[in-house]
Amino acid sequence: MAIPLLSALSPSKCLIADKAYDADSLRAWLRARHIQTVIPSTATRTIPYPLDRKAYARRNLIERLVGKLKQFRRVATRYDKLAAHYLAFVQIASLMIWLRSFGDMA
Repeated sequence: MAIPLLSALSPSKCLIADKAYDADSLRAWLRARHIQTVIPSTATRTIPYPLDRKAYARRNLIERLVGKLKQFRRVATRYDKLAAHYLAFVQIASLMIWLRSFGDMA
């Protein structure tokens, strides 16, 4: 299902994903569109693909932010019916997370 989902989005320069997306068909589809893949190889590959570790480390930042956003019940359960309202609360929750980080510094 990754290819139909990605084809609906605007093109990008890079795709960062986890090992679950390490498929030759997906890599070929991305290569045909000149999209750099930052996907670690699964343990079953005899010859692993090269991995840009710095780019892959940035994925961790997004994963941690999503985990923190899910602490807000309204974001996790998506009570809002309109996408604009949901996006507004995600932005408010992100701001609250950002402001909390300054409290940890003191």
